[in-house]
Amino acid sequence: MPKNRWLKENTSKKNNGKSNGKSHIPFRLNFLFFIIFAAFVALIVQLAYLQIVNGEMFQTRIDASSKKTVVQATPRGMIYDVNGQVLVGNQAVPAITYTKGSGTTASQMRAVAEKLITLIAVPEDKGITPRDLKDYFLAETKNYDTVHDRIADKDLKDEHGDNLSEGQIYQKVVDNVTDEEITFDATQVAAATLFKRMNAAYSLTTIFLKNEGVTDQEIAVIGERAQEIPGVAAGTDWQREYPFGSTLRSVLGTVSTEKTGLPAELADKYLALGYAMNDRVGTSFLEAQYEQALQGTKAQNQVEVNANGEIINQVQTFAGQKGENLVSTIDITFQQKVEEILNRYYTDMIAQKKTTYSDGIYAVAMDPNTGDVLAMAGLDHNLVTDELTNNPLSTINNVFVPGSVIKGATVASGYQNGVLAENQVFIDQPLQFSGTPIKASIYNKTIGTQIPMDTVRALGQSSNVYMMNIALSLMGVSYTPNMGLPNDLSVFDKLRSTYAQFGLGSATGLDVPNYSNGLVTPTQNFLEGDGTTITPGSMGLALDLSFGNYDNYTTMQLAQYASTIATSGKRYAPRLVKGIYANDEAGQLGAVSENFQPQLLNTVSLEASQWQIIHDGFYATTHESYGTARSILAGAQYDVAAKTGTAETYYFPGDGTQHAAINSSLVAYAPADNPKITIAVMLPHLTDSSGGFSQNVGKEILDAYYDLYEK
Repeated sequence: MPKNRWLKENTSKKNNGKSNGKSHIPFRLNFLFFIIFAAFVALIVQLAYLQIVNGEMFQTRIDASSKKTVVQATPRGMIYDVNGQVLVGNQAVPAITYTKGSGTTASQMRAVAEKLITLIAVPEDKGITPRDLKDYFLAETKNYDTVHDRIADKDLKDEHGDNLSEGQIYQKVVDNVTDEEITFDATQVAAATLFKRMNAAYSLTTIFLKNEGVTDQEIAVIGERAQEIPGVAAGTDWQREYPFGSTLRSVLGTVSTEKTGLPAELADKYLALGYAMNDRVGTSFLEAQYEQALQGTKAQNQVEVNANGEIINQVQTFAGQKGENLVSTIDITFQQKVEEILNRYYTDMIAQKKTTYSDGIYAVAMDPNTGDVLAMAGLDHNLVTDELTNNPLSTINNVFVPGSVIKGATVASGYQNGVLAENQVFIDQPLQFSGTPIKASIYNKTIGTQIPMDTVRALGQSSNVYMMNIALSLMGVSYTPNMGLPNDLSVFDKLRSTYAQFGLGSATGLDVPNYSNGLVTPTQNFLEGDGTTITPGSMGLALDLSFGNYDNYTTMQLAQYASTIATSGKRYAPRLVKGIYANDEAGQLGAVSENFQPQLLNTVSLEASQWQIIHDGFYATTHESYGTARSILAGAQYDVAAKTGTAETYYFPGDGTQHAAINSSLVAYAPADNPKITIAVMLPHLTDSSGGFSQNVGKEILDAYYDLYEK
């Protein structure tokens, strides 16, 4: 091929290639530039949309992410007596608080603690442990690293060669801190004390670092140096105060501390209701029973946190609301008078050597028409020192054999079971049963002496034999000398069924979380191992039961029983609280929020004429010549109906010995024709019941009530 032709062809091909490149490459670049331009335009439009159209909304979200709401407990409601006197109040005290930030580290808390001890005095914490000191020591990063480096790599792995969890590694580090490393001086221990409290707090939860003995100077310096101690602030705490000291103290109940917080057994319940683990709650009796009324509405603080989660500012947005108040049924003036009466008489009995084995003295006063507890007082007796301790809870927790006071319920059982005519006569005489000692009334232990006894006199003179005849009738037999008792355990159920209707051996319904229902031995305990043969002597216990010398009851149960008789069968639940009340503007007792109505538990079904006989029997006790309380209660300012009781029992000191003792008791109501007050008095395990102490105590209690409300 000629050279020129070859050059021409190749030149033509090259030109064709250049011509194609010029037609496609600029177009692609332009298209790419257009896409980039469009993306920038869209981004600018979107930014403008976010900043101009929705800028306010997003700014609010940013603010919300840096501002948190924390809550703080407010004072509990107060408890007042029936006349508006404060039984449980709140004493406001200055306090220093700490709110942990959401991202606060142990090192940061240690730094705050070390700064804070230079500003305030920190009381010694006797509960601080070596573990607490180790945690404080390790909160310093270099200390942690030093100890961590002492641990071999193999010890930071489990048996499978896998790395331990952070918690497991920390425990390893703790275990390797030496005693020398936590040998701190007083200042360091104080810092460790503060660190311990901070470290135990939940994020964004306010706790008290110091709420006792805080000075005005400390409050001022905390306010001035707030920026140097993140999360720390000056505030106000409250403490329960009891203007009347030990009077009713145990009944009013207790409140947990911030340290103990929610009781473990109730934590889930309270957490579901919105409580925090460190909230103070009622842990016993009225404080616990009415917890949700007494617990206030928490205050709210808005805290501002920085990027590290540290609190840099906090402002209260809602002051919270103090809890609602309780108004008790008890008149504190009357209560204290009852306590004085018990103390005076029992001190005299100690001097007369009548209390060698005695547990103490107990009394309850009630309004039989409502169940309102007017007073409940108890003195526990130390057998070694003769010291007396004020303990009204003994009236609902301690049980004793009551004696003859319960005979009204035995008569009612005879009526209910159709074995007793209205004023039926039995012969009061010593009873001799086959293989058992003679059983008799206290005033008639001479064989051959027979006293015709109707129901009214049997109650007024307190005939044991009359009640045993009712029990025999419940067994379907009549008394004959030297008879054997039928094996019929149903007599226990018949008597106890009626007793329970009066509150004897059954729940009283008192408005506190816990109390005794009495001590009643199940009838199956009277059976031999074969489950059918009745153990020897068991049926004789049924006779003892009929006149109050077997089952055990509380003083509160005896008061409810007497109230049920006073009202001709209406058994009201005893109550210590009349209602829940709001706060006035000054935080004191305000308007009623909830007024509790008397709770009728049941009505004992008897004919009106049968009730009249029981009432006549109680009246005969204080008015007839044979009445067991005539010499004392007939002199009361009220016209009184009553029933006395004397139970022969034993005291067991726990050294393997037993000592004969006497329980002396009294139940009464007044005025007899229109009862306003019912009382029960119990003096257990006396060495000598002479002197009519239970009756004298009862008379003075009734007179004290008369002086307060009738004069």
